[in-house]
Amino acid sequence: MKDSITGWYRNVIRNPKYRWWIIAGSLIYLISPFDISPDFIPIVGWIDDGLIATLLVAELSTWALERLKVKGRKAEETVQTADAAVPGYKSETKTVDVNAVSAE
Repeated sequence: MKDSITGWYRNVIRNPKYRWWIIAGSLIYLISPFDISPDFIPIVGWIDDGLIATLLVAELSTWALERLKVKGRKAEETVQTADAAVPGYKSETKTVDVNAVSAE
């Protein structure tokens, strides 16, 4: 059952159409005094809030890291394209050839 709930949450939060609704709903649930298990019950009341908060933070951080990777790749491609368009520009990357010798 845990995998189905987390899988559903992950799929919905990655959908741009519903992402902000899920984020807002999660935050409202965390702030609201009406929960599946009330917060005035010492430990049991905090478990559902902890699970929602954990899911929210984990999925948002994963989503943000994926976005940063995509932006980094796009920026890298843009720089390489711009460098290739400049006549006479030589890249500053250096290639080092190494001849391996046996140490017997």
